[in-house]
Amino acid sequence: MSSLDTPFPLDPAGEAWVDGAFRALSERQKVSQLFTLLSRGADPDELERMIRFQPGGITRHQGPELAAECAVLDRLNTAAPVPLLVSADLEGSRMSLAGGVEFPNPLALSAVDDERLTEELSRLMGEEARSRGINWSFTPVLDINAAWRSPIVATRGYGSEPERIRRHMLAQIRGFRAAGVAATLKHWPGEGYDDRDQHLVTTINPLTMDAWEATFGQLYREGIAAGAQAVMSAHIAFPAFARAHGAEGVEAFRPASVSRLLTHTLLREHLGFQGLIVSDATGMAGLGSWGPRSQVVPDLVAAGCDVILFARDAEEDLRFVLDALDDGRLEWERVEDAVRRQLRLKASLALHAPVDPPAFAAASAKAVAREATRRAPTLVKDVAGTLPISPERHRRVMVMGRGIVNPFAPAPIPFVLPDLLASRGFEVTRHVPGQPVRRDDIDLLLILHGEETLLTRGRIFLDWLALAGHFGLAMDRAWHEVPTVLVSFGYPYLLYDAPRVPTYVNAYETTDTMQDAVVDALMGLIPWNRQSPVDPFCGLDDARY
Repeated sequence: MSSLDTPFPLDPAGEAWVDGAFRALSERQKVSQLFTLLSRGADPDELERMIRFQPGGITRHQGPELAAECAVLDRLNTAAPVPLLVSADLEGSRMSLAGGVEFPNPLALSAVDDERLTEELSRLMGEEARSRGINWSFTPVLDINAAWRSPIVATRGYGSEPERIRRHMLAQIRGFRAAGVAATLKHWPGEGYDDRDQHLVTTINPLTMDAWEATFGQLYREGIAAGAQAVMSAHIAFPAFARAHGAEGVEAFRPASVSRLLTHTLLREHLGFQGLIVSDATGMAGLGSWGPRSQVVPDLVAAGCDVILFARDAEEDLRFVLDALDDGRLEWERVEDAVRRQLRLKASLALHAPVDPPAFAAASAKAVAREATRRAPTLVKDVAGTLPISPERHRRVMVMGRGIVNPFAPAPIPFVLPDLLASRGFEVTRHVPGQPVRRDDIDLLLILHGEETLLTRGRIFLDWLALAGHFGLAMDRAWHEVPTVLVSFGYPYLLYDAPRVPTYVNAYETTDTMQDAVVDALMGLIPWNRQSPVDPFCGLDDARY
């Protein structure tokens, strides 16, 4: 039995296809197969460049029109020497597919803490993806949100408790496998103990080997045993392991994506993973700050990555790999091993013998996702007994908030919550920065913060100055005279910046579905969730009061 058999068991027809497809590829095609390129839109020149390049896969940022998306993928696949791996970050919330179902994000699912629901929603998410031609997800996220200031981990992962992460990770793998979507464990070798973002800096896993084995080591072992087909090797250093194997000085801080010690010795040999290893996105500063692109791109493959995720300039990056093959920094055996692993994943997904996926039942999936979202809003505290609110008790509502921050949007996205309140009989005033909060003019102050932990934010916090619009007003706290509720749609740690706010709610995601659920919960129309997947008090005793 070949070392490549697991987790890709193939029948004789699948084995024959892998062998035939591999032999048919030229040397140049084998190198281009290493790349998964980013694809968006339908610009004909871009599509022609991608067709000429012949990548092994694409990560598709899809538009809302299903027919147009299918047409793009059909064209790319028709021209490809082998079928494409089509990948996406199936993380729910704002990362849901455009025009599709608004699925809950991982932290919202962890707050609900129903493994059967996580599995069902993962299956539905996978079925929707397959209906759009996507066959590979860069999830589940195994990161442990130990450093709560992290601007990248919280809402993308299942919280801070390894056991809870384990249960939901396994549920998601089961759901994806049932839908025929390949699952990817990330971010290897483990994120969440560094409060920085690897999109901006090479982050560090500071654990000792014993502590790592008891946490991330256990999580990855179980995910591998459960049949996860891929692991994403990230731009994260793990100095304890590196030093134990002779690395000195700055080499102890080499990111896993370009570290053979971490990607091959630890993941392949120590944990026994024989599936596909994909690098994290190569445009991230966690990689780019380590070395020049001409060096780090071929180093990804030499370290053990089978897929290079994204390119700055595809032809230039391909040349970097070819140059490394010419001068001996990279061996053909490593390239061919990577290509064979990729072909085996494609065969295990039956991409060589495609059949039309079953019709996706969007309406029923939307209903399941909506009900799951409505179970997530968490009432952390209400020490003044403000809730539930009603037009009779709190008719005049001032809503203070800067909108929803999303790194993919050029400006904050307006909340729909004020309109939802108005439709339920409240008189709503939208606070304007620089405007004082006049106690006699309102019955309720509602402070909204909308930001999930996506990427490139550096820090997420309650910016009182930007919220109030004036340094003097930034120091004003109205909650002693006016009932005040702070709702975080996303980042769950705002009590650090407002520990004495009397009523605080964590809602985990910024979608319209979640905003509607929060309004109903504020009014007492649906019950609050009372369990939290993280410590919302940030270790501060006074924040509980």
